[in-house]
Amino acid sequence: MTAAVATRELNSLDRCDRCGAQAYVRAVLESSGGELLFCGHHARAVEANLRPLTSEWQDETARLNEKAPVPAG
Repeated sequence: MTAAVATRELNSLDRCDRCGAQAYVRAVLESSGGELLFCGHHARAVEANLRPLTSEWQDETARLNEKAPVPAG
């Protein structure tokens, strides 16, 4: 039995399973439906081996280059 994991935007509460930094990549394993979360650095390190085993590779690393909004006032 596989569990379906809905796609959602990653946020600051999502942490890398390797180092604990904010996660920007979510990998859903095809075999079990489980998910792994990675920071950009660790996602790049495992992508070649892990991506073929996933049913979904959600990459939000482009958000790393976004500028934070400037507060009004």
